[in-house]
Amino acid sequence: MRLLLTNDDGINSPGLLLLAGALRKAGHRVFVLAPSADRSGVSHSITFLNGPNKIVQVDNDTWSCDGTPVDCVVIGLMGGLPECAPFDAIVSGINRGANLGTDLVYSGTAAAARQGALCNIPSLALSLVEGTSSKEGAPSKEGDTWYWDMAVAFTEERLAEMLAFWKPDCFVNVNIPGQKEIPHGLVHAFPSLRYYNDSIETYYAPDGQRYCFARSGAVSAKPEKGSDWEAVTGNNASISDILIHPALLGRYDVWKQVRMEQ
Repeated sequence: MRLLLTNDDGINSPGLLLLAGALRKAGHRVFVLAPSADRSGVSHSITFLNGPNKIVQVDNDTWSCDGTPVDCVVIGLMGGLPECAPFDAIVSGINRGANLGTDLVYSGTAAAARQGALCNIPSLALSLVEGTSSKEGAPSKEGDTWYWDMAVAFTEERLAEMLAFWKPDCFVNVNIPGQKEIPHGLVHAFPSLRYYNDSIETYYAPDGQRYCFARSGAVSAKPEKGSDWEAVTGNNASISDILIHPALLGRYDVWKQVRMEQ
């Protein structure tokens, strides 16, 4: 397959580069166009309407872009890399950290896949859930082990199955549990409700300026049978088909029920 890879962690992210290398070895033609720096949490934002984006070739079939993940997909699909098109699928990730349930509202990784699906191309968002450190099971932080090799191997093995899950008007969202072992399975799940306990600390400088610092709190999820959170906490990878269009609440409830019964 001819694949366009992007992410929101930036062009130097191991999840992106290791996946690109593995898929090339597996025989796919892989082109990478990813943000030049970390763009985590930018959701579906675009910058190309405000001016040109700079594209820099950093390796064979690999470019950086000074815009957002969605910019990368739009540029790739609308002629910015004419030597690479057309693409059979868009793959966004592997993201450093979960994109479960409510996370999808904020995720640049998910937004890149959403944009691909809006262009009617099979599109997949991939995320590696935080593992646990050796310190009393605390969530992984910068410097702890991330099981990239496991996540890459699992994705390479199951890529065709993941993309076969794609349907028009949706993108596919996959979360891989943070563990050394390959997940038990790939489980169809609905997006969980996630709760964030963040806070803002305000500092008043001597010059009278006000500075606000975001402090991240613990993230929790509503325990529901069949959710993506339940899947990954059970050592399975979750796979969800995410609607790309705004919908009325009643229609969404029907859609969710139909999807889960398929």
